[in-house]
Amino acid sequence: MKLSLEISVSSALWRRLPRSRTMARETIAACVAESGLVARDRAEVSLCLADDAQLRALNARWRSLDKPTNVLSFPAVPPDRIAKAPMLGDVALAYETMKREADESGVELANHYRHLVAHGFLHLIGYDHQTDEEAERMEALEKRILARLGAPDPYAPGVVEAGVVEE
Repeated sequence: MKLSLEISVSSALWRRLPRSRTMARETIAACVAESGLVARDRAEVSLCLADDAQLRALNARWRSLDKPTNVLSFPAVPPDRIAKAPMLGDVALAYETMKREADESGVELANHYRHLVAHGFLHLIGYDHQTDEEAERMEALEKRILARLGAPDPYAPGVVEAGVVEE
């Protein structure tokens, strides 16, 4: 099974992260391999590399939170319909928030980016962290995905968590 990853870059800030498209493709491939995802061949995933203003607007519109965030996911279908869906959903990332988090936690920007791409994609395929059990399951999978890519544990002490933005 092969996914179709459509990447749009709506902020010039992303030029500061060379290979962002290649890293996203590698990360999504690792997510598919580690999760055992069964989906329609060429099922589509959209990744938008945006800025804080764009994610703030999306966050306000869809989550009623008027502030930027690092990553947002918009699943196209419920998890039980993924196998036949032509579109799995959309993931959007904000460069400034991601960069600030990486700087504050001392994590390489590329590794934090990979983590956020993986985190966002896992939300598209039904993973969540609303309960402790769900969070443990999702975090364990994220650790395996990132280890496969040669990246360190994103949940080690002092590392910023995906989906959490401090105010």
